[in-house]
Amino acid sequence: MDRSPDPAAADSGIRTAPPGGGAVPYAGGGKHEHRWLILAVIGIAQLMVVLDATIVNIALPSAQQDLGFSDGNRQWIVTAYALAFGSLLLLGGRIADLVGRKTVFIAGLAGFAAASAFGGAATSFGMLVAARALQGAFGALLAPAALSLLTTTFTDPKERAKAFGIYGAIAGAGGAVGLLLGGVLTEYLDWRWCLFVNLAFAVVAILGGLRLLHGGRPTDRPKLDVPGTVLVSVGLFCIVYGFSNAETHDWSDVQTWGFLLVGVVLLAAFSWWETRAGHPLLPLRVVLDRDRGASYLAMFIAGAGMFGVFLFLTYYLQQILGYSPVQTGVAFLPLVACMVVSSIITTNKLVPRFGPKPIVPLGMALAAAAMVWLTFLGLDSTYAAHVMPPLLVQGVGMGLIFATAMNLATGGVAAHDAGVASAMVNTSQQVGGSIGTALLNTLATTAATSYLVGKQPTPQVQAQASIESYSTAYWWSALFFAVGFLVTLVLYRPGRPKIVATEGAVHM
Repeated sequence: MDRSPDPAAADSGIRTAPPGGGAVPYAGGGKHEHRWLILAVIGIAQLMVVLDATIVNIALPSAQQDLGFSDGNRQWIVTAYALAFGSLLLLGGRIADLVGRKTVFIAGLAGFAAASAFGGAATSFGMLVAARALQGAFGALLAPAALSLLTTTFTDPKERAKAFGIYGAIAGAGGAVGLLLGGVLTEYLDWRWCLFVNLAFAVVAILGGLRLLHGGRPTDRPKLDVPGTVLVSVGLFCIVYGFSNAETHDWSDVQTWGFLLVGVVLLAAFSWWETRAGHPLLPLRVVLDRDRGASYLAMFIAGAGMFGVFLFLTYYLQQILGYSPVQTGVAFLPLVACMVVSSIITTNKLVPRFGPKPIVPLGMALAAAAMVWLTFLGLDSTYAAHVMPPLLVQGVGMGLIFATAMNLATGGVAAHDAGVASAMVNTSQQVGGSIGTALLNTLATTAATSYLVGKQPTPQVQAQASIESYSTAYWWSALFFAVGFLVTLVLYRPGRPKIVATEGAVHM
């Protein structure tokens, strides 16, 4: 195995070990064994970004009552974040490649913390929306920088597998952790602490990053593709906005299909431009690799399908079973536990032995089966007998998907493309989540309305209409995962991935 100096490691502060073993100093000081502390710092930053989506959802009713905004405006608290985050991710990833991952990582943390403090102190609806948009913008800097730091720090195949197993578990389980933490903070303190808590995460991660990370600008710096940046940023903005608008308006609304159409056209123009640009924002070599492309699609589909669990099962637990926010968060812990264990076992034992082709499709199949299982929930169901078993299956399935897809999506990427390749992981999941939320909300609402036609709206009938809407969402989520099963089964290469550390890249 080649152990020549690693330009990617120079940026992350790591040098590969010499043939004789032993620790080698970082480029800027410190020791090689600090890589596991770096993983902890990156994990804290990633957890802050991931849990922010669900933790704010829990706080929304209290924030609405406090600030006095309408139900129609409530969606903008979520949409403002999604628009900024989803549309700026690829730009954020390329900025990390241009400026340096440590600098962008610290800047993203500081900006996210400042925006969170601004939102927590909000005295009006507009102030809170502005804070959420700023959170999304700085999150778009932070998320790809964190993942690319992980990619360039762990180049040894065995250690990389362990690191991505832990990181995948954090990324997948962050939503459930957000439900629990948001419930505790809202119930026992105040909704504002759902934003203020980010300062604690950010301070720990900033101090750790300043101490452990090294490296300024990368030695092999790409140039910024301005036309490509404009095309993809505006295109992604239009796509996310179009699907967000569909949640509150009819799909025939001119803003819904108009923004979606413009978004598709701009993304098509972006793809065309990237084949001709001298310094493309997203080099096609990044996405056209078969395993990497399959991994991006897996993240996209899993992002869409996961909302069938977190969103509608949250409604079921609170509205049908009468759970408090804290009880709801606790109810998701079995899923989190299974996801963590599954992620670690997958990247350390299963993928090195069998490769991604059987692992990710199996995860998709388990997730689909879990969603079908949830369709049997009724008014008289109980948590232990009817909710927890499919949650356990779902946790195992998502661990198989996330850990494997994140690892292979960033494997084999040159140092100067690590940021944008990492951004594609987050972009795939974010856009998938936006599409999944819009589609599932629309389908669930239609199912509830259809059930109520010709019936007296008694409390019992209303509750059953809710059950019908949740069941419809679960069936469609199962369909998403079934499509994911077929797509990943076809696209992933058979056999074990050949990942070796050479010249700053992890090749397959």
